[in-house]
Amino acid sequence: MTHAAPHRFPIGIDPTDIDFMGHVNNASYLKWVQEAVIDHWRALAPADAVAQHLWVALKHEITYRKPTFLGDDVVATVLLEKVQGARAFYETVIRRGEDVLAEVKSSWCCLDADTLRPARLAREIVQHFFPASAKG
Repeated sequence: MTHAAPHRFPIGIDPTDIDFMGHVNNASYLKWVQEAVIDHWRALAPADAVAQHLWVALKHEITYRKPTFLGDDVVATVLLEKVQGARAFYETVIRRGEDVLAEVKSSWCCLDADTLRPARLAREIVQHFFPASAKG
């Protein structure tokens, strides 16, 4: 199986992310994963594919490891595991330095930007995310 290169996405923590306990609210992690996955798509997909496709989240499974605080230097590392038809499966790990703060498994559906219906990605587009598969 070919592997995609990890995509690093720096996360800015806003004071509105902080909950009554003084750390980042769980809902903020979902926002971060959404931003990180969409950034991954925009960074690697051809411009015409970005213009023609949208992504919606179908499922997120979050495992929280450690709390995150205002002022923390946090990075999300996005890894595209596979693409099946109109669906993409991601793993996103949110870290502060070497500390894993949260691990997120998510599935996404690709939509045609005009019809808003599920759309399969062409092999040529998928190959931008799995460069080793282009050789084989």
